[in-house]
Amino acid sequence: MKIKTKLNIGVGLLFMMILVLSVLSGWYINQLKKDTNNILKANYNTLEYSRNMLLALEEINSDPLAFKVFQKHLSKQKENVTEQGEKEATDNVAIHFDALKKDSKNMLLQSSIRKDIAELMQLNMSAIEHKSSIADSTAKSAIMGISVTGMLCFIIAFILLVNLPSNIANPIKILTESIKQIANENYKERIHFESRSEFGELARSFNTMAEKLQEYSESKLDKIIRGKKRIETLIDNMHDPVIGIDENKKILFVNDEALKITGLQKENFVGRLIQDVAVNNDLVRDLIKEMTNSSNNNSDKEPMKIYAHGKESYFEKEIIDINVIPTGEKESQFIGQVIMLRNITPFKELDFAKTNFLGTVSHEFKTPISSIQMGLQLLENERIGNLNDEQKNLVHGIKEDSNRLLTITGELLNVTQVESGIIQLNSKLSNIQDIIDYAVNANKSSADQKEINIKIKIQEGLTEVFADAEKTSWVLNNLLSNAIRYSYENSDIEIDVRSESNKIKFSVKDHGRGIEQQYLEKIFDRYFRIPGTKKEGTGLGLSISKQFIEAQKGQIFVESEIGSGSRFSFYL
Repeated sequence: MKIKTKLNIGVGLLFMMILVLSVLSGWYINQLKKDTNNILKANYNTLEYSRNMLLALEEINSDPLAFKVFQKHLSKQKENVTEQGEKEATDNVAIHFDALKKDSKNMLLQSSIRKDIAELMQLNMSAIEHKSSIADSTAKSAIMGISVTGMLCFIIAFILLVNLPSNIANPIKILTESIKQIANENYKERIHFESRSEFGELARSFNTMAEKLQEYSESKLDKIIRGKKRIETLIDNMHDPVIGIDENKKILFVNDEALKITGLQKENFVGRLIQDVAVNNDLVRDLIKEMTNSSNNNSDKEPMKIYAHGKESYFEKEIIDINVIPTGEKESQFIGQVIMLRNITPFKELDFAKTNFLGTVSHEFKTPISSIQMGLQLLENERIGNLNDEQKNLVHGIKEDSNRLLTITGELLNVTQVESGIIQLNSKLSNIQDIIDYAVNANKSSADQKEINIKIKIQEGLTEVFADAEKTSWVLNNLLSNAIRYSYENSDIEIDVRSESNKIKFSVKDHGRGIEQQYLEKIFDRYFRIPGTKKEGTGLGLSISKQFIEAQKGQIFVESEIGSGSRFSFYL
C-alpha cells in the first residue's frame, strides 16, 4: 500500500471517529434537554400555580383581592394541562371555586378545593418522577453509548499511533543508516523493503545507486593510486622541506629535503605523532612551537637558522591549515596541516652582501665628504681671500649638497646597522634636557630661517630616562627636523616630555599641513614618502627612528589630521 494511501486512511478514520463521537454526543445532549424541558415547562409550572392558588384560598376570608389572584392562576393552569386526569382535577377546582364565590364562608367548599388542588399536585409529582426516570435512563444510555464509541475511537487511534509512525519512521531510519555507510565509502551496503510503497521504490533506487558507486569506485581505484603516487613524487622532488600531518597531529608524509635537515629516517617519521618525534629532535620541536601559536602569522617571524647542505642556511617557516568542504555539506572541515620550510639562503646571502656594500661605501664616503667640507671652510675664511657674490653662491650650494650627502651617508650607515641586526645600544640613565638640547641646537639654524618658535615642556620632577642617549637624540633630532621642514613660517613647534604608565613619553607637535589618514600606517616604512610632497628627504629617517626606539623596547607612533598638523611620539 502506498504511504499516501496509508496516511489518507489513517487521517480519514480519525476524522470519522471524531465526527461520529460529536454527532452521538450532540444527539444524547439534545434528548436530555428535551426531557428536562418537559419537566420544567409543564409539571413544574402546574405545581407553581397550585401553590399560588392554595395561598390565595387561605386569604379569601380576609382579602377581597384573593378571588382575583386565585382566578388568575386557575386560568393559567387550564392552559397548562399535560398529564392524564389533570383536566378532570382542574375542572373540579373550577366548579368548586365558582360555588365558593357565591358562598365564601362555606368551609366545606374550601376543603373540597384543597383536595382538588392536592390531587392536581399529586398527578404532576408522579409525572415528574416518571419523566426524571426517563431522563436518568437517557443519561445512562448517553454515558454508555459515548463510552463505547470513545473506547472504539481510542483503540483505533492507538493502533494508528503505534503502527503508522513506525511504518514511516523505521524505513527512513534504515535508509539514513545506509546513506551514512555509503558516505563512509561502504558501497556494498544494500537495503531491502518488501513493501510496494514509495519506500520500496526508494530502496530499489538506492540499491541501484550503490551498485553504480561500487562499480565506479572499483574502476577508478587504479587511477586514484596513480594520482597519489604522482603527488608523492612531486612532493619528494621539491627543493623545500615539506611535512604533512592530519587533524590528530599524526605525520602523513615527509619529503626527502625534510628528512635531510632533520636527520631522521622515513620509517621513524611517517605514521608517528609529531609530538613523539619532537621529543628527540630539536628542529621538529621548534616546528611544534610554531604550530601551537594560535595566530599562525608567519609574516613577522624571523627566519630559522638550520645547518643544511654543509653550511648555515636560512628558512622561512609557513604552517598551512588544510580545510575542505565535504561533498554535500556547507561547512568546511579541518583535516590537517602542511609545514613548509622555504629555503631563502641565496636571498639572505645577497642581502648580507648588499648590507656590507652599503656599509663599506657609506663609510668610505665620509672621508672625501669631510675633505670637501674642510675645503669649503677654508674658502669661506676671509683671511685666505675674499669671494665675489657668484663664488659665494656657488660655495653655499656646494656646502648644502655636501651636508645633504653627509646626512644620507649617516642614514645609510644606520640602515646597515639595522639590517645587520646588530644595533649596539648603550642604555643608561640619561639626562632628558641634554637629549632635547642636542636636537634643538642641531635644528636651530633651520628653525630661525623660518622664524619657527620651539617650545619645550618637561613634566616637573622628570630629569632622567633609561635610554641610549645617542640614538634617542638622533630620533628626536630627526622628528624635530621633519617638523620644521613641514611647518609653516612663523609657527610654533612643541616638544613635550611627560611620564605615562611608568614610561617616559617624548612628543614633537607641529602645526603644518598634516598627513592623510591612509598614509599613517606606512609613514614608518623604509623609503616611503607621502605622494605629491616636494620636500627633500630620503624616506629612511622615520624607518631608522622606529628601529632605534624598538631596539630599546620602546614604541613610536604618529597622530595627525589634515589642517591641524602632526604629533610624533615615542615611549621609553
